[in-house]
Amino acid sequence: GSVLVQQTFSMTLSLDPLTNDPELVGREIRNHLDAAGVRERRCVVGLPLKWALTTHVKMLAFNKAQNYSNPSDFKAFRMPLDAGIAGYVATTGAVVQPIHMATTFAQQAVGTHKGFEYSRTGNPTRNALEECLAALEGARHCLAFSSGLGAETTLMLLLNPGDHVVYMEDVYGGTFRLFDKVLKRYGLEFTGIDASDLDVVERSMTPRTRMLWLESPTNPLLRIVDIDAVSEIAHSHGAKVCVDNTFATPYLQQPLHLGADVVVHSATKYIGGHSDVVGGALTTNDSDLEKQLRFHQNAVGAVPSPFDCWLLLRGVKTLALRVERQSENATEIAKALAGHRAVKRVYYPGLEGHPNRSVAARQMRLFGGMVSFEVADEAAALRTLERLKIFALAESLGAVESLAEHPARMTHASIPPAERARAGVGDGLIRLSVGVEDVADLIADLEQALS
Repeated sequence: GSVLVQQTFSMTLSLDPLTNDPELVGREIRNHLDAAGVRERRCVVGLPLKWALTTHVKMLAFNKAQNYSNPSDFKAFRMPLDAGIAGYVATTGAVVQPIHMATTFAQQAVGTHKGFEYSRTGNPTRNALEECLAALEGARHCLAFSSGLGAETTLMLLLNPGDHVVYMEDVYGGTFRLFDKVLKRYGLEFTGIDASDLDVVERSMTPRTRMLWLESPTNPLLRIVDIDAVSEIAHSHGAKVCVDNTFATPYLQQPLHLGADVVVHSATKYIGGHSDVVGGALTTNDSDLEKQLRFHQNAVGAVPSPFDCWLLLRGVKTLALRVERQSENATEIAKALAGHRAVKRVYYPGLEGHPNRSVAARQMRLFGGMVSFEVADEAAALRTLERLKIFALAESLGAVESLAEHPARMTHASIPPAERARAGVGDGLIRLSVGVEDVADLIADLEQALS
């Protein structure tokens, strides 16, 4: 349904891509494109064209550093996995980041130290995690927090009374609770919209709008937002764009390359991946924003423990393996549910009938491990959940084990019924976090529970 227009031109770079800072080379490439009048927004891999070329330069530089002979040898997750531990490999031979439990660090003289003073302000294990997550998201900066909501709260504290925030109406219940029950008391104003409709986004912006808050895919209806297009609208009004990338993970989607200003994660979910650690993170390419966030991270103090950071570093090592298996399983489960007579509707961006499947295919590598579906009513939903044997009835998501929950009664209970109904979160809705178990067993479990 789209038209491809090809334009061929050449450029001569003053900077050698293999010996200079990739960011500087990328900036020169973007300047050449502007001068050549190139206006296409995307390249064939789904990234904005200028970002894609910059990323290619980074790949060339990384390949050279790793002695790879050609771009096809590039291993997308090798750099993030090495990030944060290389120094310890070089000095000790350790292949695992150590846990630095120290709360304070000796100084050589007043104000002279080795980069660390007090563990709320900075800790070597937390630094390693932040470096790793920044690499995963393709970001210049990352800040780690004790929870996803700790990260969200710290970011929102950069706003002032009277500032206006537009957010995707189909949003995590904890985010809505933070906005509606806490931050409104401090003079912030919020408007919930369907951000998948670009006209609605445009109409929602006001002179006081300072932030556009997105989820894509959303929680729990798996709606998809065109992050690139929406970011252009927000930026034209002077607003920052924050994307909660928890559902997609950095492995499937990198919103900073699609125009977002900041990305938030509940690292508890897919990044940790084993239901044994709570954490959060913010990533950004904006150095001024990073300085403000770093000040607030220290001032507010919602920081993770060194052991929590170590657990998250361990979880990251299998992120790609887990998410690929979870996405494959979720696709098969969504197809099976779509053909079941007891199921009224299935929400999964990988299904052909999903209204924004093409957008999801463009900005995500795979369609993710979350599936939601609707049955007749609340009684049918509760009965189904009680009969499941492999899926555990539990909140949270993203771990190796499969989970099922009732959003209206559990994760989204803090949203008033009228608001839930407006967003489309009905009482018959069930949300699945698909794990890595055998997919035939998972489908059989759902079928017997629905029968």
